[in-house]
Amino acid sequence: MSTPEQVKQAVRDHYARAALGSACGCETSPREDLSGALGPALGCGSPLSYADLRPGEVVVDLGSGAGLDALRAARRVGPHGQVLGVDMTPEMVALARSNAATVGVPNVHFSVGELESLPLADGSADVVVSNCVINLVPDKRRAFQEAYRVLRPGGRLVVSDVVAAGPLPPEVRGDLAAWSACVAGALPLQDYLEALRAAGFEALEVLASEDSCCGSASPVRSVTVRARRPA
Repeated sequence: MSTPEQVKQAVRDHYARAALGSACGCETSPREDLSGALGPALGCGSPLSYADLRPGEVVVDLGSGAGLDALRAARRVGPHGQVLGVDMTPEMVALARSNAATVGVPNVHFSVGELESLPLADGSADVVVSNCVINLVPDKRRAFQEAYRVLRPGGRLVVSDVVAAGPLPPEVRGDLAAWSACVAGALPLQDYLEALRAAGFEALEVLASEDSCCGSASPVRSVTVRARRPA
């Protein structure tokens, strides 16, 4: 069985290659004109479609990748709002910063960090979003606890992610390539929701559920979930 550190390194290496254009993933997010922003759109859903972002809000994007969702969010919250993207892959953070400069969006900032230990202050965000990233984290409960910590009371979380459509055999769970491919780390939906509840979230809603971008024969499917930190 692979250790958490082995999983993190394999995922980091895979997405470093993706940032440099030598690996790819699924693209299901709706596109907006980002005027020259580059890089892979590796999401499995569209959390921004359900986040109801408002002018002036502070948004945290977990696993922000090349920054495409973060840039869209920054436009929606406007000049008095702010978007903070966190990604553990330095190459992705560098690409996201380059994209922000290219597009000319000043109210978005990207940091290198792990989702189990976010480099953000307690209660600093109104909204947390994530697109197909939590499944890549070995300790999902800790990642959700961190998301809860950085949200203000009454703040909301909207995540699109992949969940296991059925039991995954041990050889898949231990396959580092399958981790990077958003398969091995997928939890059954009920376990995923329970991890959110254990972190303290309430008002959980499954907003969308469909076969993953990998096809109906895939052992995982995509879901979008909304939850709230109690006020």
